[in-house]
This record gives sequence, C-alpha cells and structure tokens, in this order.
Amino acid sequence: MADSPIRVGFVGAGANSRLRHIPNFQALPGVELVAVANRTRESGVRIADEYGFQRVEDDWRRVVEAPDIDAICIGTWPNMHRDLTVATLGAGKHVLCEARMARNAAEGREMLAASRRAPNLVAQLVPSPFTLEFDSTIVSMISAGYLGDILAVEANAGQSSFVDTRAPLHWRQDASLSGNNILTMGIWYEAMLRWLGPAKRVTAMATTTVPQRKDNDGNWHEVKVPDHIDILAAVGGGVAHLRFSSVTGLAPRTDLWIFGSEGTLRFEPESGRLSAGRRGDHELSEVPVPAERRIGWRVEEEFVNAIRGREEVARTTFEDGVRYMEFTDAVSRSAATGQTVDVADL
Repeated sequence: MADSPIRVGFVGAGANSRLRHIPNFQALPGVELVAVANRTRESGVRIADEYGFQRVEDDWRRVVEAPDIDAICIGTWPNMHRDLTVATLGAGKHVLCEARMARNAAEGREMLAASRRAPNLVAQLVPSPFTLEFDSTIVSMISAGYLGDILAVEANAGQSSFVDTRAPLHWRQDASLSGNNILTMGIWYEAMLRWLGPAKRVTAMATTTVPQRKDNDGNWHEVKVPDHIDILAAVGGGVAHLRFSSVTGLAPRTDLWIFGSEGTLRFEPESGRLSAGRRGDHELSEVPVPAERRIGWRVEEEFVNAIRGREEVARTTFEDGVRYMEFTDAVSRSAATGQTVDVADL
C-alpha cells in the first residue's frame, strides 16, 4: 500500500479519537475516513457530521468487515479491545488500538497471538504519552552509564484534590470495563518499561476508599478498582517504589526519580522538566533536550508509515502491551493476596 489510499474505519470515537486520532489522520495525505460506529447511532452521526466520515454504522462488525476499509482505529473501553482486535486482524485489516491494551494479560496475549498469525498486518497500541518527548534522552543517559547501576526508582502519581465520595462511578472504576489497571499505573509503567525494561516481581498494597458508587442512572455498584496503591517492584536491577492515588488531597505534583550509583535523574511531567546530577554535584541541573530529540506524539503518522512499509511500529508494540498487562495482573494479584508475585514475561 505504498501509494494507495488508506481507508480508515473507527469503532468508538471517544475523547482521544476526537482530540488526536481523527484530526491527525485527516492531516495525513492519502488517508480517508470511511465509517464510524459509536455506542449509539446518534453519537456516530454527530462524529460523522463533524469530521466528514462517509457513513455511520450501527454495528461495529459492519465496519470491521467492510471491503472498502483497510485499517481500524479502536477507541472503545478496554472490555472490547480483544474482540475487536481479533476480529479486525481476522478480517485482514490493520489495527490501531487505544490503550490500555485489554482488561488483563490473558486478553492481551490473545491479541498478540492474533497479530502473530497475521504478520503482514500492522498491529499498534496507542502509547503512553507523558514521556514521548523525553524517552530518547532518558534511554541514552541510562545506556551511556550516566546513572551507573540503577539502585532505586521513586514514582508518585497522584492528584491534589480530596476524594469525592459522591461522584458517580467512572468507567475506570468498573473492573468489568477497565480490567486490572489502576489509575495511571499502566501509563507510567509503560514509560518505565521503555527506560528500564520489565519488572521481575512486585509487592503491592491497595485501598478502596469508597467501596460503592452510583452510576449515572442511580444504580449502586461495588467498586473493585483501588483508588490508592503502593507498589514495590524489582526493576532495572534496583527497587522501585510506585504510588498511584486519587485520594491525596493537596499532594505535590507527579514526580519520578531514578537513583543510580553514579547519578540521579528526575522527571516532572507537569512542567516538562528533566533534570539530573552526578556524584560530586551539589544539586540537580536541567537537562537540555534539543528539538530534534523531542519526537513527541506521532502515533497516526507511525501507523500509516508502517502500513506503507516505511517504518516499523515502536510506540507501542503488542509485545510491550502484553508486558504491561502482565505487570498490572501481578500487581492486582499481590494486592489481593498480600504476597510477592513474579511478573510473567513473553
């Protein structure tokens, strides 16, 4: 498909699709938006009218099986990712799937197996976005020995508002929709996976402050997804302490540190500041990241280029998706049992 038009269908056109995927596909030459299927026909019609899709379908299968579509962008909740991905690849179409990969590692492995059965098709996951402009610099510093041996990692990802006990149930708090991921744990683990490789084992302790919440229709639901979790993990030869929380009122901003035998690195995502220092320094100094290394978000371009045979998918492969799903599964098992759990690799 080096020169042919790439005809894209959407199943689920939520916030990220409207913010990034749809306008970014529209900006690429030779890409056509053909069909969309949303949770309701009414929302699909609104999307089609606003963004110029050729048609609206009531059933996602009609998009996946359509002969005039080459690639599918999946923007649904995680509970549908496996079925949609397996069906899309089985129909001979390329797939770009929104993160998180699936609800659990078993579903993720089914998706990976389907992609391996169709090696001629592109299978890509939407990457964790927070560190894209800094990944190459951080990886280069670590691989060049700037930090020496990795000894410890500290990550604190919370929010500054107090817990809202009356807020309705969010889909991310519904394990049947979101699976085993907790808050931003998967997003940050995927980023650390790029820098340090996969974790070997984890010990976790979690709390659910509000055990029941009402949905938007007023029905009560048990909340099984924790709103605060602390994790100890064996990562990169050292020990990582990772905290993810939605109950830490007035807490400081999200912060991530990597401590080595010869140097220290700090990343502050809200300010976009990367700083570091080595043995003998008295304080950290900001690390300049030149414009050519601030690659940033190019998900749709990478997907299209991969279909055209111009590059291979790097952010994010299905293999890495399974690795972060195995991490979320291990964390969930540890939190539930109180035991240290090994993280399965591919």
